[in-house]
Amino acid sequence: MSKTIRVQGRDLPPSDIAYIGKQIAEHPEWHRTRLSREICAAWAWQDEVGRPKDMACRTMLLKLERRGLLTLPPPKRPNVNQFRGKSFQPVLHDPSALKTTLRAIQPIVLIGADREGEAQLWQTLLTQYHYLGFTTRVGQSLRYVAKACNGRPVACLLFGAAAWKTAARDSYIGWTPKQRERNISRVVNNMRFLIPPWVKVPHLASHLLAMALRRLPVDWQTKYGFQPVLVETFIEQERFKGTCYKAANWQCVGSTTGRTRQDQNHTIKVPIKDIYLYPLCRDFRTTLCTEER
Repeated sequence: MSKTIRVQGRDLPPSDIAYIGKQIAEHPEWHRTRLSREICAAWAWQDEVGRPKDMACRTMLLKLERRGLLTLPPPKRPNVNQFRGKSFQPVLHDPSALKTTLRAIQPIVLIGADREGEAQLWQTLLTQYHYLGFTTRVGQSLRYVAKACNGRPVACLLFGAAAWKTAARDSYIGWTPKQRERNISRVVNNMRFLIPPWVKVPHLASHLLAMALRRLPVDWQTKYGFQPVLVETFIEQERFKGTCYKAANWQCVGSTTGRTRQDQNHTIKVPIKDIYLYPLCRDFRTTLCTEER
């Protein structure tokens, strides 16, 4: 290889590929986790609070191997993703119609779905009622279950990593590619938002979005050590009108092109989505459009 390539948000010149190959050759006893950690340390590849970006590095290594640029040591343990979800047992819940007013089910509680019971309920709702379902989460994320005053679940939400590159969003922010690479972690994606079909409560959706966005900066800070400043979401035009996001003061800044980053030959067609953004602070552009921190 004689030219620089871009993988996982990093520009990799031939010398970097050679460095990885040298580490593999000189340390055959290293497993993939050790290799990833050593690379992160050597390259000072860290997140905002100084933690090694281990998962990003592992993904980069796998992509390089798929391109035939290196051969990784065999995994020490089997890939758990192939087993993930096979032992999942849906949580029993009451699916009878809940048709009432927002006031009647107050106070609504938004619960972080990290504990086992809430996590299983959260996965049950998404798996059974969301048109995209749910498989696994990768990278930084927060998940919530919303419950009415009587304890019945009425919604669940998932926030995770932002899209790497989106023309309409990037134009709205006004950042350069270098600024985006440095600060993309400050943008969070509302990846899932589900109100089960048996819940019929006017204005519930916009109310829950407002609740979640009030919680999000503090909860993200607690879990990851920094606060996001902007939230994005993508709404399929053929399925939804984005009514609840508009009611919650999100702004539609444009649409996707119907392509994916894997569409090198312009043959892959995916649904066109409207892009909605919600700033979590007034000076979000100051944070996102900086070269250094």
